[in-house]
Amino acid sequence: MPSAIAADGGPSESSEKPIPKPVKLFDTPKTSFAILTVVVCGTVIVFTELARRGRPFYVRPIAGLKAIEEAVGRATEMGKPILFIPGIQDLNEIETVAGLTLLGRVARVAADYDTPMEVPTTRALVMTAAREAVQAAALAAGRADYYNEDLIHYITDEQFGYVASVCGWMQREQPAACFYLGKFYAESLILSETGNSISAIQIAGTAETTQLPFFVAACDYTLLGEELFAASAYLSGEPAQMGMLKGQDVGKFAAIVLIVVGCGLATWDSLSPRGLQADGTKLPPRTSWVTDTVLKGG
Repeated sequence: MPSAIAADGGPSESSEKPIPKPVKLFDTPKTSFAILTVVVCGTVIVFTELARRGRPFYVRPIAGLKAIEEAVGRATEMGKPILFIPGIQDLNEIETVAGLTLLGRVARVAADYDTPMEVPTTRALVMTAAREAVQAAALAAGRADYYNEDLIHYITDEQFGYVASVCGWMQREQPAACFYLGKFYAESLILSETGNSISAIQIAGTAETTQLPFFVAACDYTLLGEELFAASAYLSGEPAQMGMLKGQDVGKFAAIVLIVVGCGLATWDSLSPRGLQADGTKLPPRTSWVTDTVLKGG
């Protein structure tokens, strides 16, 4: 047995070594948080698998999505082109990907109506992806001759240089329908106000909350935040996107339930104040059950 006292009377090396703590493979107090995480993630996996097996899901009607045919039809009747802007960011932004998915839908309708569509981009990769989306839509519509890669072009990476070029084109060509679907910043109001000044029907969508008021004020239809992703998932029919969409709904439902329960407990606390425990300390508020037990797991 090792001695705790060294030969010189001081503590031995063995007595100074920290005692290792036992390894806990599972933190029991956080069980409720683990269950919540498994339920949300599990629903994403389940809905993704169901979508792969061809099960249809209900997605509530989105006004901006239903207005695509109206906007393209108006441009066709007036004999004017369509403008589509898939945001000003690169392909690493999920909003750009959602915008390109919607571009395929708009291009499909435009190919059916044989209405020219201009797609100026700020990134070379986005230009390439947009060309592929429009070409695929033209082939799906049986109008391979509709695809014209010259109408889908790169302008510049510089934000306001791009806006100046697009607004100049809008003033010259007077498009009858303008689509702004993707990630936007300060240029959102400049583009939508220019479109408004030429009386174009405008459909916008972005997840940038700071830009939504400008689109709502200047455009006819606006896809608000997650509606952009919901529309993308609905049109693409991709199982992964549909699974994510429905899984997020379950997560939101769980959040709503917790908010309602928390509000109920807080109201109960205000109507019947908490008393004292056996040791004389005040009982914790009932809302602590949601915050400490369910969310923090302790």
